[in-house]
Amino acid sequence: MTAARFGHTELPEEQQAALRRGKRLTWLSIAFLATAITLMYLVMGSSQAMKAAWAEDLLSLIPPIAFLVAVRRAKRPPTPEHPYGYHRAVGAGHLVAATALLTMGLFLVWDSASGLLKAEHPPVGLVEIGGWSLWSGWLMIAALAYSAVPPVLLGRAKLPVADTLHDRVLYADADMNKADWMTALGGIVGILGIGVGLWWADAAAALFIAGGILKDGWTNLRTAVGALMDARAETVEGDDPHPLVGDIEDSLRTWGWVRDARARVRDQGHVFHVEAFVVPVAGHAATLDELRELRERLVELDWKIDDVVVAPVEEIPPQLEPGERAQEHTDV
Repeated sequence: MTAARFGHTELPEEQQAALRRGKRLTWLSIAFLATAITLMYLVMGSSQAMKAAWAEDLLSLIPPIAFLVAVRRAKRPPTPEHPYGYHRAVGAGHLVAATALLTMGLFLVWDSASGLLKAEHPPVGLVEIGGWSLWSGWLMIAALAYSAVPPVLLGRAKLPVADTLHDRVLYADADMNKADWMTALGGIVGILGIGVGLWWADAAAALFIAGGILKDGWTNLRTAVGALMDARAETVEGDDPHPLVGDIEDSLRTWGWVRDARARVRDQGHVFHVEAFVVPVAGHAATLDELRELRERLVELDWKIDDVVVAPVEEIPPQLEPGERAQEHTDV
């Protein structure tokens, strides 16, 4: 008799290649952010928009660092203390990044709004460079422009990698990068507003940037908490049920001795844990060999299917039934 095996940590070749590419892109992001953060700190002066943009770039370090730590941790095999393995390290990293974003977003919204209400006039003066007097706003705009383009390109490159790996930390990082041009544009508008005498433009731009950070934080926090609370398995974007759930149930129903079947699929991070509930046809008692063969066939469906438990039942649990029956059970 073949023993059941679960908790694999080896990725298929396609996913291994994606992981290597994801790591390279992540290190490139960290290296770029280090230069952008330093440059913006040197020129930001007392501008609220620049401070918000600098904070946004500083926060942008958290998702890539969380990704590198999570993928390293997820490689560890299951142990008696962690029988499901360490794949949830990805979810934990996502939660850390989302919490940091939400916290900083709330602080920056409060800071920017209070500056706007107090009618603070940020001074943007002149600087001496090689004997020439230059408005420091131009230096701020140059720094913002430098911080705008590379993250967008890196973010677009990370999105397909995140989808291939089913990695929400990398997806959150890519999503933030992709929207960084809006942060830079908002900051540039705020600085130019100061230049033409609109004192409120700086605080308004900072509020716009802070709102973007807050939105990213809330969206990612909601998705991260849902996954850690064993919500249904969803796509990496967190918007729709994962199509693999339907594929699993369709596969279960193709077996001649199965009358009906449903699956409860738990997102562990990169991989899924599947509990398959099957109702045998009348008079049929499923054998160990039939259950083993069914389990092995499910594992072969997709690399993300890690742990599979097949449970023969007399009827499908009401919580897994679609439509009115599930709602009636919930109401009771």
